[in-house]
Amino acid sequence: WRQQMLMRKKKKLLQAALRKLIGTSGVVIVRYERGDIKPSIDVVAKIADALDGSVDYLIGKTNLILAKETIHRIVDISNLKEENKNFIFNLIDMSLWDM
Repeated sequence: WRQQMLMRKKKKLLQAALRKLIGTSGVVIVRYERGDIKPSIDVVAKIADALDGSVDYLIGKTNLILAKETIHRIVDISNLKEENKNFIFNLIDMSLWDM
């Protein structure tokens, strides 16, 4: 749960504040961050929401931190018609070529 601690510190959020946001005790947050215990999937989702991040990042499936706004935009793009998605992806590709 190093990712949780990194996200929490990046947001300048104390353990006590995270505890209040997810409705648990401070000791539990410390134990999560030390890796002594693992939270349930429901708690992981609450932590991700509280830290404006993704569950995938918290559980170590990605090292990319995606903000909620970015995730919502990706979902919006995935709901577009195929031709509109392709247009957006082409714009992204052109932007990346200039890097």
